[in-house]
Amino acid sequence: MDSFEFNKIAGAVLGTLLLTLGLGVLSDIVFETHKPEKDGLLIEVAEAAPAEAGEAAAEVPLGVLMAKADATKGEAGAKACLACHAFEKGGANKTGPALWDIVERPIGSAAGFAYSEGLTAKASEKWTYENLSAFLTSPKAYIKGTKMSYGGIKNAEKRADLLAYLAKLSDAPKPFPAP
Repeated sequence: MDSFEFNKIAGAVLGTLLLTLGLGVLSDIVFETHKPEKDGLLIEVAEAAPAEAGEAAAEVPLGVLMAKADATKGEAGAKACLACHAFEKGGANKTGPALWDIVERPIGSAAGFAYSEGLTAKASEKWTYENLSAFLTSPKAYIKGTKMSYGGIKNAEKRADLLAYLAKLSDAPKPFPAP
């Protein structure tokens, strides 16, 4: 190979490297990047509205919420529960137990359903409106070790609507708590 051929090959390689370097510099000019102040990903979380006059926000009693509850809205909200629970009388257990006549029923007592240890430990208690509300707020926080993977209903009015619907699922509906 003579020197002229070598110069052509070397020129092509150097030209390619120069072009690549030039495109990198040009892209930095066109697409300006900003380094974040802090490393990591910022996740914004909505904060609760501050209470007026510096007072803590008072939680509305369950009895007051139940007095205003709408069972029709609760039935619509319960559609998501149908994947795991049966609501009809005599309904079979699914992934979760059947919920007919759940109010005032002993916890962990649906026949033929294999409850988690957390629920069987509470077998001496009943599903009162208060217990159901606390469980539906955050199942895993209320009963450690529950198999229920649902995240919970944070909105108290929606929870009360669902409780009003669950109350209707009985031959003898239980009265709501006093306001």
